[in-house]
Amino acid sequence: MNAEGTTMTGTAANTVTIVPESEIAGLMDAASAFDAVEATFAAMASGDAYNFPVIREAIGHEDALYGFKSGFDRKALALGLKSGGYWPGNEARGLTNHQSTVILFDADTGRVKALVGGNLLTALRTAAASAVSIKHLARPDSKVLGMIGAGHQSAFQMRAACAQRDFEKVVGWNYHPEMLSRLEDTAKELGLPFEAVSLEELGAQADVIITITSSHEAQLMADWVRPGTHIACMGTDTKGKQEVDAALLAKAVVCTDEIAQSTTIGEAQHAVAQNLITAADITEIGAVINGSHAGRTSADQITLFDGTGVGLQDLAVAAKVVDLAREKGVAQSVLF
Repeated sequence: MNAEGTTMTGTAANTVTIVPESEIAGLMDAASAFDAVEATFAAMASGDAYNFPVIREAIGHEDALYGFKSGFDRKALALGLKSGGYWPGNEARGLTNHQSTVILFDADTGRVKALVGGNLLTALRTAAASAVSIKHLARPDSKVLGMIGAGHQSAFQMRAACAQRDFEKVVGWNYHPEMLSRLEDTAKELGLPFEAVSLEELGAQADVIITITSSHEAQLMADWVRPGTHIACMGTDTKGKQEVDAALLAKAVVCTDEIAQSTTIGEAQHAVAQNLITAADITEIGAVINGSHAGRTSADQITLFDGTGVGLQDLAVAAKVVDLAREKGVAQSVLF
């Protein structure tokens, strides 16, 4: 490298910012994640941002699912990808089953700009997405929150949901009842009573329902959901997965993060396959945020958000955390 900071080939040196997983909790909170995700959904609906096709494959080792989510936000100039997936054996190793890293690129030059730990960011952005749907679609007078699923993500989901409505009670169900203590402990942390119930009873009580499981068959039936309920389906992100009865989507005002993913890897894949709905029956949540779609128009409508998870969510929270890391002086920089 010469005195001007260029290599012998004339290429200027590139500084890459690294924000390790260990720093994320001290930088990004749920409110910041919410703002970033809401703005991203709005940009998608206005045509300022778009996602690239998702790659998600079983690698044939450790029962792992591995993939890439990527996109570009012209308005924020956020370009990059999240690489990672699900390793079911990690819990036995003392590791998080979901592992991911976000890579950001300079939109002007294409050079790598930042490398960011993506595990906690994924949990925060996923919870933020359902919270955005609750803000824009749930009845303002919603009082009972129903939680289907008690895995690691469920606590993030409950906290984010309770920031959007004044819930008075949480009811929950999980395939493995011994895991319900996570929901009970989180509800207690939020100052709310918790009741373990059957799925049918959950539908009868809840005003807002969040499903966050890895199920491959419907758990919540359409006839169990009462008028006026809002459902955020957050677990289906792969072909074959399913959390709710396909007939439920035919009864609901259906919104999603991205329609193409909703119909192919999201909860809507089953309703579309059964000819109960078409892509034209699904609305991007960003259109509701921007005001170009009314969303809920009556208190007795059932609304449903199909949260498939898009790469632009990851880029938005990663870009925010890079800025915060630089401001607080905890970012690491290397020449690359």
